[in-house]
Amino acid sequence: MDGVSRLVRLARLEGGVDVRCLLAGRFALDHPAAAPGEVPFHLVLDGRCTVTSGATSVELGPGDMVLLPHGGAHTVSAASGRRRRFAEEPGAVFPTRRTVGAEPELDLFCGHYRFEPGAGALLFRLLPPLVHVSLDAPACTLAGVLRGEAGVDGPGTGAIVAALCDALLAMTLRSRPEQRLGEPALWTAMGDDVLGRVIAGIVEDPAEAWTIDRLAAAASMSRATFVRRFTARTGTTVATLVTAIRMMVAADLLTRSDHSVSRVASDVGYRSESAFGQAFRTALGTSPARFRREATLRVV
Repeated sequence: MDGVSRLVRLARLEGGVDVRCLLAGRFALDHPAAAPGEVPFHLVLDGRCTVTSGATSVELGPGDMVLLPHGGAHTVSAASGRRRRFAEEPGAVFPTRRTVGAEPELDLFCGHYRFEPGAGALLFRLLPPLVHVSLDAPACTLAGVLRGEAGVDGPGTGAIVAALCDALLAMTLRSRPEQRLGEPALWTAMGDDVLGRVIAGIVEDPAEAWTIDRLAAAASMSRATFVRRFTARTGTTVATLVTAIRMMVAADLLTRSDHSVSRVASDVGYRSESAFGQAFRTALGTSPARFRREATLRVV
C-alpha cells in the first residue's frame, strides 16, 4: 500500500456531504467552528465563490477544493449579482440548498470528515488552517460522479458518497506542488515525487532509524539539499515528520491490536517504553495505556 493510502487508512475517516448548494447572485453563508473531531471541506463543481477564514480569503473556481483541517469558523460568499432568497430541499442522504427563481451559477458541495482521537487528529493537525487545491482531471471526474449520485439519491448513495469523499481527500494529499494554491503543508508533500517516496518509506517501516542522512540518501540528495527541499515543500522539520508518522501508526496499533505498550513502542522505533510514552503524550495529550482504554470504550 502506498504512503497516501496508508495515511488515510490509519486516520479511519468518515467523509460525507452536508449540503449541496445551487446558488445564484450575491450571498454569504456563515459556518461556525466545527465540532471536535470534524474537518469541513468545500468542493466547487461549477461557478465561483470565496471562502474566508479569519484573515485568509481564497477564490474558488471549478475543480477547486478547500479543506479546513483545524475546523475554523469561515464564510462562503459571492459578492456580485442580486441578493436572492434560497430554500433547502430535503434529500435522503443530504439536502440541497437552491436559489429560488433563478438558474444556479454555483454548484458547491459542503461536507466534512469526521475522525476519532489518534491518527486522524495527527493527520489534520500537521496541515495548515486552510488547504486550497486545484484538483486534477481524475479528481474532477470523481467530483462529477459525486454530482451524479446527488441526483440519484437512491439505495447505496450514502456509501458511494463517503467513498468518493475519501478518494478526494487522498487526491488532495497527493496533489503536486503546482496544484496547491496555499502555503506548504506536511502531508501534501506526498505529491512531490522525491519526498513522497521518502515519506512512504517511513510509513512502511516506522521502526527504522530514520536519520536525516539516511533520508537524504533515500532521496539521492546531499543532506543540505534534502533539508532545504523538505522545509520548502512542507513548512516543518524532518523530526516532526518522523514522529508524526510513528505516533499515527502507534495509535492504530493501540486501537486495533492487542500488542503490549512495550511491543508497540518497539514497532514504531522506540527502544524504551518511557521514551515512547513521553512522545505519545506530547503528540496526543494522553498516555498510551489511557488512549487504549478510551478507544475501547468508544468501540463498546
